[in-house]
Order: sequence, then structure tokens, then C-alpha cells
Amino acid sequence: MHPWICKTCCNESPPSESPPEACPICSDPRQYVPPTGQAWLSPEALAGAHKSDIRQEELGLLGIGVSPQVGIGQRALLIEHPEGGVLWDGVPLLDDGAIEAIRARGGVRAMALSHPHLYGAAVTNSIKLGNVPIYIPEADRAWIAWPHKNIRVFREKELDLGHGVRLHVTGGHFDGSAFLHWPQGAGGRGALLTGDTLFVTPGQQWVTFLWSTPNYVQLPPRDIERIVAAAEGLDYDRIYSGWWDAKIPAGAKAAVARSMARIFEKIGYTGAPAPATRRRQRASATIAHTASTMPNGQAPEANP
Repeated sequence: MHPWICKTCCNESPPSESPPEACPICSDPRQYVPPTGQAWLSPEALAGAHKSDIRQEELGLLGIGVSPQVGIGQRALLIEHPEGGVLWDGVPLLDDGAIEAIRARGGVRAMALSHPHLYGAAVTNSIKLGNVPIYIPEADRAWIAWPHKNIRVFREKELDLGHGVRLHVTGGHFDGSAFLHWPQGAGGRGALLTGDTLFVTPGQQWVTFLWSTPNYVQLPPRDIERIVAAAEGLDYDRIYSGWWDAKIPAGAKAAVARSMARIFEKIGYTGAPAPATRRRQRASATIAHTASTMPNGQAPEANP
């Protein structure tokens, strides 16, 4: 028996004699099943036609993808450290060359994931790297296709992964969607590793916030506000999303602010009412309802 890898999203299912009938990730309305139907790859077939694509993104940050591209084309990121780094997001394949490159940079102390679309072959890769713990938020527990002893489910909104690296759970795209803050990134100016919690658009000048990327469904404004607020108090100048060219090399914090402002301007959103305003609105609605039900049509005076 061996695991099965979905040909569309490249997430793995646990070992079995035959592949599952459906991929839960692709059956969800945020993703899609191709018109040709559900298809699966064995790890052997994947490794026979593809290899790891290893690129140094910047000093201390290694990118690992798959070539030729497979599935949705994501790549993982390794924040390097001599005592073991943090591997962010998953890919369906880590070949011998990738494992050697990772070990040469100190190995991996923890694996963390932005959301279920980018789990990849997380369990298989964890085993290959020496049974590295995989951190997944409680909010996304239901999306764990292969329950395994290496998975650590946590409830916190922030998780300290050591050496300054912190995981921030914001929700949005998925209930447990998250980003990683790396203060030493971008030459000490700080970097966010975001998967598609903050999705860098072509041109590397803007981000967007999507509930479904392939189906082009925007997140509601309150979710966008929550994600931006989680990043606002952090020092960062660079963003790496989940794909090779999806990055903002400099000025990322300002780009996030203007991206949110542009979205809100286009949809006519001016922000949620302040608490006092909401109370006044509720009081006015109550008075109006009372007036409509009184015999003389007169409402009682409202308390100040």
C-alpha cells in the first residue's frame, strides 16, 4: 500500500490498496474537480516524471517546488537555521536532492501550513525529514486527510515556532488560514510567508483576499479587516505567497494597506458601524416598531 496524491490539488491521502473515490479538497466549492473527473497519482509515478525544484529565495530562505509543475504549482519555503529550520507549506514531492539540500542547511525542526490547499504530501515529507512535527490549527482539523502521530493540532491564535518565527492564525480562506512572520527576513526588515492568506497578484504590487482562488470569490470585508489587523502590528517589508513569482520584494506593508483600501472603495464598503452607532440603530428600530403597534401611532421617548 502507498499514499495517493490528488492530480489536481496534490494533497495526499493515506496509504490504501486503491485510490479514494473523491478528494475532499477538490470536492469543496473553494476548489474544483476537472471535467475529466477525479484522478490520482502514486508517489512512484510522481517521482518518475518530476523532480524537486530548489531555489535560494534570499539569504536564509530556500524555495522548494516541483518541476515540471504539477497540480496547482505551489512551492514550499524553508526558513533556515543551524538548529533546524521551519518548513512552510507543503509540496507533493521531496526527492533525494531536496532532502540533501534541506539537511545541508540544518534540517527542519517544525513544519507549518497556511491552509489545506497547500498541505501537499505533508505526512510523507515529515517522515522523510525524520518525523518532524506538523502544526495544524484546530479550526482546520476536519481537513486532515491522513491523521498521523506527527501532526500537532493547536488552538492558539499565535504559535511560537522558535528563533523569532511566529505563526498567526487569521481565518479567511479557511477557518484556520494562517501566515508566518519571519522577523529576520528581507535583510532584517521582516517578511511574511502567507500561502494565499494574503494572495500576491501579478505585478508584485498588490495583494487580494479570496475565499476561492480558482472560482474568483472574494472574502467579505470583515475577514479582510481581521487579516490585515493581524499583520498591522508586525514589522515586515516583504511578502512571499505560495508560488514562485507571487512575492512583493519591498514595500509590502504599504501594499497590503492600499490593497484593502482599493477593494473597499470598489465595493463601497466604509467600515462596520461603531458600537455606539449600532446601539442607536437598534434603539431607533425598536422605537419605530413600538410606534407602529401603539393605538395612536405615537412612540415613547427614547432614553438618552
